[in-house]
Amino acid sequence: MSTVPADAESITGSTFAVVRRGLAAIPEIRDGLPVTIFFALLSGFGRLAVPILVQQLIDRGLSTGHIDTGQMTRLGVVAAVAVLGTALATWASHLRLAVASEHALFGLRVRAFSHVHRLSVAYHSAEARGKLVSRVTSDVETLSQFLQWGGIAWVVNGAIMVASLAAMAYYDLWLTLVTVALTVPLLLLIRSLAGRLGAAHSAVRGRVADLLTVISETIQGAAVIRAYRITGPSLRRTTASIHRWRDANTRAGYLGGTLFSLADLFAVIIVVGVVAVGLAIGPSTGHSAGELVAFILLVTLFLAPIAEFTQIIDFTQNAVAGWRRVLALLDIAEDVAEPVEGRQLPADPPEVVLENVSFGYPDSGPTLIDVSFDVPAGRQVALVGATGSGKTTLTKLIARLADPDRGRILIGGVDVREIATGSLRSRLVVVPQEPFLFDTTIEQNVRCGRPSTTRDEIERAFTDLGAGAFLAGLEHGLDTPVGQRGESLSAGERQLVALVRAHLADPACLLLDEATSAVDPEIELTLIEALRRLTAGRTSVTVAHRLAVAERADEVIVLDGGRLVERGGHDELVSAGGVYAGLYDSWQRATVD
Repeated sequence: MSTVPADAESITGSTFAVVRRGLAAIPEIRDGLPVTIFFALLSGFGRLAVPILVQQLIDRGLSTGHIDTGQMTRLGVVAAVAVLGTALATWASHLRLAVASEHALFGLRVRAFSHVHRLSVAYHSAEARGKLVSRVTSDVETLSQFLQWGGIAWVVNGAIMVASLAAMAYYDLWLTLVTVALTVPLLLLIRSLAGRLGAAHSAVRGRVADLLTVISETIQGAAVIRAYRITGPSLRRTTASIHRWRDANTRAGYLGGTLFSLADLFAVIIVVGVVAVGLAIGPSTGHSAGELVAFILLVTLFLAPIAEFTQIIDFTQNAVAGWRRVLALLDIAEDVAEPVEGRQLPADPPEVVLENVSFGYPDSGPTLIDVSFDVPAGRQVALVGATGSGKTTLTKLIARLADPDRGRILIGGVDVREIATGSLRSRLVVVPQEPFLFDTTIEQNVRCGRPSTTRDEIERAFTDLGAGAFLAGLEHGLDTPVGQRGESLSAGERQLVALVRAHLADPACLLLDEATSAVDPEIELTLIEALRRLTAGRTSVTVAHRLAVAERADEVIVLDGGRLVERGGHDELVSAGGVYAGLYDSWQRATVD
């Protein structure tokens, strides 16, 4: 039975491990990274200029009782150049990283989106659409601030702390050790809260995915919600999801705010402690006034990144939470993998053979059990059975939207797993029961079948399928907008557009989920004629909901409970008095009624 990989929350590993894997997944971020890090380090070390220059100004000017104007001017110029150089280095590092980050996020979104489309129908049937959308959009977006600011801040602040410690040790090793000792409790506290903050941000990402799922479902089902007057329950469900998201965000904000406030408090305590110790031992150290002031400035410079780290950790944990989910998506194995050396299908209509095919969706029983049959080249076969018998699933397996758990499917004598995806998609076309139309014009929707087609060829395709009158009856013809998911057209009209799209693709094999049971009689006749013309001379497998389609098929395959129970011609199966005869009798009585 097909399985679905573990969800994102099961992806484990330290923050460092997730960041390392995440950076490997976006190689664009590494373009020019050494130069960017050089500017970042220059920015960090450049901050030392101010404390050192202040010490020089005090010791060489203010403390002597005689101000050397020339010396002060030179030191001022040096300070101005150092500050300007530091600012330019900071600007360059952030600008370079911002540009690289946008390229990286673009690449990550494209890879995540492409990966979603390579996953099988089994995965899509088990995963909520809103959660997939959140991983490609909001989860990726959490990385933006981290890559553009947080990532470089780790480098800059790390450089500042190392440089500050080195300068402090140069001035006074013992006071430096005092500073480090007073800082250790703060670092331990930050480490403890950072873990809880990471868990809180993971919860936020999960609540965002749940909220997008609820909102998406509510918007798509708006007509049903109004029709059945369930606006209240729907609103309560949405509100509850928003509340859960708010509560998760509030907890993450509370922990982040607590971390930042404690860092500020400890910074003041550490500075006061260092000053107190310095004053206590000051007379015996032999330090000048300028050196003591410079040391205090260096302590402040050393502590500033720690306070900023609390914000950086907040961004980092939020980014890591999103990264875990995106990496979990990319880690899902493609259970419908592209063959290493894919074979090409010939242009002629192929024979389709199923050998002992079994398949099941995750968390459900088997949908198909040991199904075997063949469809000769150029023949039309109808799949018949009660709802849930596995008809539609069977067409998805033939189209390789999923692979069988057992058995194999041959198209043109080649195992479908060995056929190049491009060749399979060009020679075999699926028309589902509820065809998807994009929110554009009829022309653009039909053109998907063959992007290079001309407008005249599209109009000819409608005529070829006997749908010229339908097209002529539209006020704007091919320029008619279809609305979201084609909602401006009726169900039968959407199906007709999908058939013309399939006709333009000129496939050798057709998989049709026939949908004429819910259309008006006039469009039904047009659809039946279009189906007849479309399948002529092609190998076709049609899921027949109305048995008028089965009557015209070369052979009927009957499924019951996921098993093939009957096969043969329409008249033969009616005479046999089996499952098909019962279905046909029920359909006739329903038609008469």
